Amino acid sequence: MSQQPPSAAQPTDTSLLGEEHVRVYRETNGETGYLWNGAPILLLTTKGRKSGEPRTIAIIHTTYKDGWVIVASKGGAPSHPAWYLNVLDDPNVEVQVKGDVFQATARTAEGQEREELWAASNRTWPKYDLYQSRTDRQIPVVVLEPKRS
Repeated sequence: MSQQPPSAAQPTDTSLLGEEHVRVYRETNGETGYLWNGAPILLLTTKGRKSGEPRTIAIIHTTYKDGWVIVASKGGAPSHPAWYLNVLDDPNVEVQVKGDVFQATARTAEGQEREELWAASNRTWPKYDLYQSRTDRQIPVVVLEPKRS
């Protein structure tokens, strides 16, 4: 039976989070960790803007054209997540979707494109509207476009 994304009112299963989620996802090529609370997950590796070290997170994604969309929600916190500040500093990222690992370019969607991608992202994870209601900042929507070799 497939798991449905939670509604904004449903609690989130937090049994797989952070570094543990990244470790398990990598070890199993996403067999464990790709679906989390009914939502698809990818691994995003950015370069730390202060340390220069690689930083990897597991994050919900929505498929878009030949790339993916991720949302810099940070649960509706007043500040942007570190990964988003990292991609503003250096948009060259590494993405892993299940067993596929590739280089991509991250860009912030604007205007009508952002609105369409926000709506699509909310279909994947209905809590994004709740997160937006918790903050005055406009939550960024980021498009990950694979680099062509």
